[in-house]
Amino acid sequence: MAQGQGTISATEHFWFLLDKGDRKFSRIRELPNFGRARNDADFQKAFKIYTQLWKLQQENRQKLVEAGLKRWEIGEIASRIAQLYYFQYQRTSDSGNLLEAYVFYEAILTREYFRDSAAASGGSAPDPALANKQLRFFARFLIVCLVLGRRDMVSILANHLRTLVDESRRSFQEIEYKEWKHVVQEIIRFLKLDTSFMNMRPLRYSFVYDTHPDSLPVAASYNSRKGLVLRDAILSSYCHNEVKFAELTLDTFRMLQCLEWEPCGSFSLNIATDSNYNGMGPNRVNLLQDIRDSALPPNPHKVILYRPTITYFLVVLATICEELPPDGILLIYLSASGEIGENYPMLLSSKCSVDAEKQRGDSTDAGMTSPQVSPIKNPFDTSSQSKESYNDKEEAFLWLGSRGIKGSNSLHPCDLIPFTRKPLFLIIDSNNSHAFKVIHGEEKGETMAMLLSPTSQSPAMGAASESSRNQNISQFTMFLTAPVQAFCILLGVSGINMEKETYNNAEKLFSSSLNDWENALLASDELHPIWIEVLGDPFLRRFLLRFVFCRSVLALYNLTFHQEEFLPSCLPDLPDCLHPESDLSESVVLALANFFGVNGHFVFSKGTKVLELMADHRLLVYT
Repeated sequence: MAQGQGTISATEHFWFLLDKGDRKFSRIRELPNFGRARNDADFQKAFKIYTQLWKLQQENRQKLVEAGLKRWEIGEIASRIAQLYYFQYQRTSDSGNLLEAYVFYEAILTREYFRDSAAASGGSAPDPALANKQLRFFARFLIVCLVLGRRDMVSILANHLRTLVDESRRSFQEIEYKEWKHVVQEIIRFLKLDTSFMNMRPLRYSFVYDTHPDSLPVAASYNSRKGLVLRDAILSSYCHNEVKFAELTLDTFRMLQCLEWEPCGSFSLNIATDSNYNGMGPNRVNLLQDIRDSALPPNPHKVILYRPTITYFLVVLATICEELPPDGILLIYLSASGEIGENYPMLLSSKCSVDAEKQRGDSTDAGMTSPQVSPIKNPFDTSSQSKESYNDKEEAFLWLGSRGIKGSNSLHPCDLIPFTRKPLFLIIDSNNSHAFKVIHGEEKGETMAMLLSPTSQSPAMGAASESSRNQNISQFTMFLTAPVQAFCILLGVSGINMEKETYNNAEKLFSSSLNDWENALLASDELHPIWIEVLGDPFLRRFLLRFVFCRSVLALYNLTFHQEEFLPSCLPDLPDCLHPESDLSESVVLALANFFGVNGHFVFSKGTKVLELMADHRLLVYT
C-alpha cells in the first residue's frame, strides 16, 4: 500500500469512527439510568469506539490536523469519554467510573482543548459555538467535582464559568446569555449553602468518623435476621424555588453523598494528591482500567429523579422493586410540598413564632426546668394514633408538579402500598409527611420502615435563623445527613471561625452518643424486626440513629417543647428507652449542648446529667 493511500486510510477511518461514535453516543444518552444489567453491550461498544478514536488521534495527530481536525474536536472526544463514564456511574453508582470522568475532565481543563485562542489573544469576542462547548464542559465537570467532593476544583470551575459567561455577553444572544447567567447564579447559590462548615467532615460514610461495617454490633435476636442490605435508593424532590445546580438539588445531593463510601487510607491520599495523573498519557491506553478502592464495598445503586411526573416515578419504582435482589431493601427519599406551590423548607407558622417567643421569655431557667405549657397528647406515641384520626386526610398527598389537575401530579400514600411486597425504607420530608402513617399495617408483605419529617420547621436561634429560612434549608434532611451542623444552625452556633479540632471533638462526642442509643436499641426486647434489619446495614443504621438524635433535639428544644407539629415521627415505633425525655436521650442532648454552651435553649428534667461514659468529651467545651 502506498504511503498516500495509508494516510487517506487512517484519516477516513478516523472520520468513519467519529460518525459512528456520535450515533452510538446519542443512543446511550437517551437510555434510562435505572434498571440493573441493561445495555452494557452498548456502553462497551461506545467505549471501544472512543478508545480507538483517542489512539488514532494520538498516533496520527499531524495527518488529522492537516485533514481538518480542530483542537476542540480532540477535546470533544475526551469529553465524550468522560460523559460515558459519568453515565455509567449514574447507572451503577460505581465511584470508579466517577473518578475516571474526573480524570478526563481535568485533562481537558489542563490542556485547554476548548480555549478560544483568537479571543484569548485579545480584541475579538469569544466564538459563540466554542464558548457554548466550553461552558457545557465547565457545567459537567462541576457536577462530577461536587459529587466527588473536590471543593477546591469546584471553586476554580465556578470562577471559570462566571468569567466566560461575562466575556461572552457580546457574542451571545440575549436569551442565551440569560440562560447561562442563571446557571452561574445556581452554582453560586448552591455553594453559598454548601459551605466549608457543612463539609468539615465528609457526608459520605467515612471509616474515620463512622463505625466500620465489620464492627457493627448485632441484636440479641440476630439469628432471626434476614440479613437485608441497602441495594437501591430512589432520591426525588419537587419543591418550589429549591436550591439546585442543573438537576441536582441540595437535598438530593446530600442524600446522595450519605449513600456513598468515602475513599479511605492510602487510596484517598493518592487519588487526591496525584496531580500528574491526567488519564491521557501513554500509560493510560486502557480506558477501562480499574482505579477503585478495593477496600470498600460497592455503593448502593441510586437513581435521582428531579421533578418527575407521577407516572415516571411509579415506573422507576416498579422496575427497581422487580429487580431488587432477595437480600435487598430499597430506600425511597421524597422531598416535596403537600400543597400546590408551597415550599416546605420555608414553612414557619406564625403561631410557632409567637409561642416560641413567649416560652423563651417565660423560661428564665429553661436549661433545667419545664415551661408552663398546656398538657397535650403524647407526640411520640404514633401507635396510639388510630387510622380513624387520619380519615380527614384521606386525600392528603405530596405534590409533584407546578400546575395541572390534582390527580396527575399528586402522590398518595396508597400509591406506595402495592410495592410493600418488597422491603422498603421510606424517608419523607414534607409538610404532609404524617399522612403516610396510614401505610403502616396495610403493607402487602413486608413492614415498611418510615422516617417522617415534622409538619412544620422549627425556628432557629440568632443569625442562622434568617439564613435558614431565606435559603430554603430543609431542616429534617440536614439532621439526617449532617446532624452536628444541623444542631449548630438550629442553635445559632456559627461555624465560620470554628477550628477543625473543635469540630472533630464534637463529632467524637456525637458518635459516642449514637453508640449509646444503638446499644440501648439492640438490648431492647421491644425492638421491631424491621429495625433489627435496618441496624444491620451501615447506611440505614446512620439514618435511624440520626433520626433519634433529631427527634430528641427538637423535642427538648425550648421553642418547640411539647409541640407535635415540630417533631418527626417513625413507624414502627421505637422502644421507650429512646423516648426523647428518657434519661439516656436527655443526657445525650445535654452533653452536646454543654459542649457548645447552648444548654439554656433546652428543657431538661431536673437532675439530668451527662452520663459518665461521655465525661471525657464533656470537658471539651466550645467557646
